[in-house]
Amino acid sequence: MSTTSLPSYVAPSLARIPSYSAEPHAYEQRLALNRLRAPPAGDFVKQSRGGSVSLRLIEQEDNASLPMYGCGAAVEGTVDLAKTDGVTTVEVKIEGTLRLKEIAEGGTTTNSLCLSKVVLWSKDRDAGPCPLSLPFSLTLPTTFSDGKDNYPLPPTHEAHLSGVPGFKAAIDYSVSATVHKSRATSLLRLGNSSVSTPFIYYPRSRPATPIPRPLSPIHGTSHFLATPDWKCYECRMKAQIMGGKDIKSSLYLPTSRVFCISQPIPFHITFSSSAFSLAAFMPYGPTASILAPNKQFTQIKLLRQSTVDVRNALVLGTKTDIWSVVNIGEGVFSHAGDGSDWISFVGEIRVHDQIKVGGFKAGGFSIKVCPSPCRLYPTLHDTPEPAKAPFGELRQVIPVRLTTDPWSDDGMLPANFSASPTPPEEAQGLHPSYSRTRWPYEGLGVRGAM
Repeated sequence: MSTTSLPSYVAPSLARIPSYSAEPHAYEQRLALNRLRAPPAGDFVKQSRGGSVSLRLIEQEDNASLPMYGCGAAVEGTVDLAKTDGVTTVEVKIEGTLRLKEIAEGGTTTNSLCLSKVVLWSKDRDAGPCPLSLPFSLTLPTTFSDGKDNYPLPPTHEAHLSGVPGFKAAIDYSVSATVHKSRATSLLRLGNSSVSTPFIYYPRSRPATPIPRPLSPIHGTSHFLATPDWKCYECRMKAQIMGGKDIKSSLYLPTSRVFCISQPIPFHITFSSSAFSLAAFMPYGPTASILAPNKQFTQIKLLRQSTVDVRNALVLGTKTDIWSVVNIGEGVFSHAGDGSDWISFVGEIRVHDQIKVGGFKAGGFSIKVCPSPCRLYPTLHDTPEPAKAPFGELRQVIPVRLTTDPWSDDGMLPANFSASPTPPEEAQGLHPSYSRTRWPYEGLGVRGAM
């Protein structure tokens, strides 16, 4: 091989290395900046009943009612002793438990989510007297196994369904310290001492992409300028009136379908049909009308389904799990435009303030969120009569995911955060209040009444 065309080698020189500055110059541009947020500086302290043992947890918010930790976090602090007379062992333990109970079905199951224990001091192992203060650090696992599958460690959460059948489900975490003393000390009624506190496990997540810009309508039409950031989901309402035509519903959502729980979820929806059919539909549309100025018939809601499967059994090929469905957000509509054969609305859904947890699955317990189905039916004194509706029932369920934090433009993902992927699009129908029809993820849908 010829080497005549190879460039000559120049030895590196420190004089040729460009200077560095913390801030960009006028001719430079910052592409990404990830500033690590300083951890809280407060301490959470819990004392035993007699005050002889204190459990101090560091890096907590001031005046926090309970300690809080994220994904893979280290539970750190100290065990402080008022006296060390007769102490033989000092240990710290972290526990996580998933409890499921079916009401009136007789089924109960308990799973250990995590169990970590460390001996901080032992008379038999360590020389010298026991210190008055013993530091510790235990790292939370990121996954757990129920003996069949592995799952991400679920957040602290409770759910229940009243009635028969019903269920109670709870995910709890705690950290405890125990001081063991010698038998002679115990005879003096100065026996073992322990202190324990529950803590909140709150894994953080955020979308991998930001909320896109609103869709741009094409003037004079029901169409929008094509963009990969939005996706259209179409359904049809069958006409049930003489001379009427079916109405096509086109619901536009951001393509990712991953949203922060504290930010509004934007949407566009267009109804297309003949002028006659739209005129019959509009008294029951998503905005107030003369027919019902104080009632909104067509709605879009965000629903959350809690599912409990204690027995993991099949009856005639059907799962025996129990679930409840609750509304966690409603859509607000604004008129966006109309034509001779179409009418369009723009809106957003806000998740209720008390909702802090999105979706997860942990063994026989799962939480899923989904926009509610689109349903159209007439009402007579608030009593639905689908047979008299000008259009047949329409159902549309679109899975979404909710994250704890908004998208960030710093270009980086902190170690204790996870980026939520777009959920699968398959989803089955569900009843807006309670149903045994199963559906897979968090999601969004439209509900109408006529």
